[in-house]
Amino acid sequence: MKNAMNYGLEIWRIENFKPVSMPTSSYGKFYMGDSYIILKTTALKNGSFRHDLHYWLGKDTSQDEAGTAAILTVELDASLGGRAVQYREVQGNETEKLLTYFRPCIMPQPGGVASGFNHVEVNEQEHVTRLYVCRGKYVVHVKEVPFARSSLNHDDIFILDTNSKIFQFNGSNSCIQERAKALEVVQYIKDTFHEGKCEVAAVEDGKLMADAEAGEFWALFGGFAPLPRKTASEETGEDTEAAVKLLCFNQGNLEPIGFESLMHELLETNKCYLLDCGAEMYVWMGRSTSLQQRKGASEAAEKLLVDDSRTKSHVMKVIEGYETIMFKSKFNEWPATPELKLSSEDGRGKVAALLKSQGLDVKGLMKSAPVKEEPEPYIDCTGHLQVWRVNGNKKTLLSSTEQSKIYTGDCYIFQYTYTGDDKEECLIGTWFGKKSIEEERASAISLASKMVQAAKFQATMARLYEGKEPIQFFVTFQSLQVFKGGLSSGYKNFIAESGLNDDSYSEAGLALFRVQGSGSENMQAIQVDAVASSLNSSYCYILHDGNSVFTWIGNNTTSLDHDLVERQLDAIKSDLPSRSQKEGRETDKFWELLGGKSKYSNKKIEREQESDPHLFSCILPKEQVKEIHHFNQDDLMAEDVFVLDCHSYIFVWVGQEVDAKVKTQAMDIGEKFLVRDFLMENLSRETTIFTVSEGSEPQFFTRFFTSWDPAKSMMHGSSYQRRLAVLKGGAAPLHDKPKRRTLAVSGRTLGQDKSQRSRSMSTSPECHRLRGRSPAFAALTSSFEKPSTRNLSTPPPAVKKLFPKSAGPDTTKQSAISDLTSSLEGPLKSTIPKSVKAGAEAEKAIQEEDGTGGDDEAEDDEGRTVYPYERLVTTSEDPAPDIDLTKREIYLSTADFREKFGMTRAAFYKLPKWKQNKLKTALQLF
Repeated sequence: MKNAMNYGLEIWRIENFKPVSMPTSSYGKFYMGDSYIILKTTALKNGSFRHDLHYWLGKDTSQDEAGTAAILTVELDASLGGRAVQYREVQGNETEKLLTYFRPCIMPQPGGVASGFNHVEVNEQEHVTRLYVCRGKYVVHVKEVPFARSSLNHDDIFILDTNSKIFQFNGSNSCIQERAKALEVVQYIKDTFHEGKCEVAAVEDGKLMADAEAGEFWALFGGFAPLPRKTASEETGEDTEAAVKLLCFNQGNLEPIGFESLMHELLETNKCYLLDCGAEMYVWMGRSTSLQQRKGASEAAEKLLVDDSRTKSHVMKVIEGYETIMFKSKFNEWPATPELKLSSEDGRGKVAALLKSQGLDVKGLMKSAPVKEEPEPYIDCTGHLQVWRVNGNKKTLLSSTEQSKIYTGDCYIFQYTYTGDDKEECLIGTWFGKKSIEEERASAISLASKMVQAAKFQATMARLYEGKEPIQFFVTFQSLQVFKGGLSSGYKNFIAESGLNDDSYSEAGLALFRVQGSGSENMQAIQVDAVASSLNSSYCYILHDGNSVFTWIGNNTTSLDHDLVERQLDAIKSDLPSRSQKEGRETDKFWELLGGKSKYSNKKIEREQESDPHLFSCILPKEQVKEIHHFNQDDLMAEDVFVLDCHSYIFVWVGQEVDAKVKTQAMDIGEKFLVRDFLMENLSRETTIFTVSEGSEPQFFTRFFTSWDPAKSMMHGSSYQRRLAVLKGGAAPLHDKPKRRTLAVSGRTLGQDKSQRSRSMSTSPECHRLRGRSPAFAALTSSFEKPSTRNLSTPPPAVKKLFPKSAGPDTTKQSAISDLTSSLEGPLKSTIPKSVKAGAEAEKAIQEEDGTGGDDEAEDDEGRTVYPYERLVTTSEDPAPDIDLTKREIYLSTADFREKFGMTRAAFYKLPKWKQNKLKTALQLF
């Protein structure tokens, strides 16, 4: 039996006009003579629940039983607080949402309770050859049709289930995605009706008797003959587009409401309405309506469908305040309403009373929602960062000491490479300051897109706006300072041409910074207007002019905030002592610099929160979207483009088989999605956009899928070819795609920048100072300090790797990386350059690291590639060639190693990895 989504799923069957709870082992089994009620409860990120109520009517169910199911559904909704969306489901025409609960399909069996049919398990029945038609790109509607050649056509997918073999016949006009989805049904039939033991064959429309499997297929139909075309009714369906009608349910009657424009104001809270859209019908129930009114409206809708013989119309019932997006979209305008958040306690008393009388049991569905957690970046923070400032239509690489200082009038491009689960990951992004000019924003996107194309779309691309950055951006930079003004040529020219004052930050001028963050790997200092109203009791601030430095400590701040402001002082004003100001005990000098006292806020600045993800398939070039409910990885088809909407940011996922031109338009697709705002959630045009290519998905994307198999996205071929190979082979998919190469860098070596990543970016050795300490303390600390070492009142943070690599040697790390001099603007090589000489040393080093290399007390350097220490450091002007840049220390002679590290190799490799890296960083070997 296939697995239903058991969490929050409850099913009842109507027996003798009463609901009877079904055991979970029977979920997904439906009988044509029965009616069922299905309740799906989903816990949302905002702490509330979403309820979807479906009543399913088999084609042989009685009208009385169907009416009972409809009424009981209304009563169950009332017991849940009156906020569920109700769906009328008819066998063979179920909504896609319902079908996603029972992937890959629903295949009702004959019989039912009322008929006294004796249900027999499918595997106990004598096998009967059956023919099914499958329709749908995203979910599959399966319908049994007569086993005859006349049932076949060129437009659909058909599955012929015989005793020894299952055939899938692909109509010549069917699409790749439909064929791939139908294979999931073949797998289900094989597992359910054949206990996984039968052959599978694919037959292409147009292949005649020359193909062995095609010949076997047609022989079962008595030989090949031309196939008929679909009839007009099959192609268009019974329900054609009709004029939208609005009817009011009044004292048992449906009265039409005239309107020129369908507006929200037509709906009154004390009435029920029926919105008839032809293929879809909505029953809207005002919050002030009684249970009897809602039952009456439900019965009226059922009667209208029967009288008009509209067997395929979907009926959705919504409560005021909990309307679906589809319902709202039918109106010309729908006012923004505050989010209604109801806890699990709402309606609990009604549940106990009403459900007891009806025999319903929803025990376990009213549990508390999960507690919100602090957002995690899902990205390794010890990678390699490069930053460019955009100047006109060019970019300028920033030094490692300047790359954490960005200006609100400029645009920047950043590239961050880091170690993922099993390969090197790359994130290329643009950051637009609030005052940056449009021309340089366009240049930034163009330049970054070229970098992604040079990486053969194996890098994730991000478009970020100041104030809307995701946590991945902050963790990438670790320590960041955002200054007023700008340094780019475009910004300077704009200021000059507009006659505006240039307020760009000056170290000698007056400046106020708000310090924020969650730790040493995520901290920022944001320059704000130097006035008292910019203060906030929930933050710490840095204020300086040419001669003095103050720190201001808000009353609502924590010890962590105090630590962050100390660290940011190192980056902003390290040459002067600071004076601490507690809120409420400030000096006159402090207020004088801010122009006097003023009112200010005490509430934390809230950022856009991540919401429950919604996956949409983008239908190009029509620019239409279709939501995929209860999505999983298998919904991502290699031929399509999908958008994952998480509210605070969106992802545009592009399949491997998508046209190359469309791949270059991925960012544009994201922009259009934001403009259309399909979820009507008031998405900002500045919402972060990530573009992701199949096979290169970062963890901060894959985490939204309940289970993610990297092997699936690494396969070649169309989605149909991949699934057919797995189905026929019965083995896990093979992925021969090479691991992602390390991207070539420009201007610096990887190792050089790694040295900057291994500590807080605020601990520059050029800045020696004692911040606001007494002379006695200064004398005491200086006596413990080497002349070349900086004295810090707050020590640099230890490297914190948020997501450690999986155990075992990484083969891409064992091979050395050469040819690291090519520019990012040029095309990248298709494989990782390797050094034969470096490979042996790297392997030996790994053995030593694991403790298998023995003690090197008696070791000599014979057979080892050795270079002088001066040629191995990251700042060398004559760097050693063909070495593993991640293990520079292995090329030191035994004597040099012991001299520099103060220990043997064996002792060094027994240290924790973070401590090894710290020692290597201090020696400029990392």
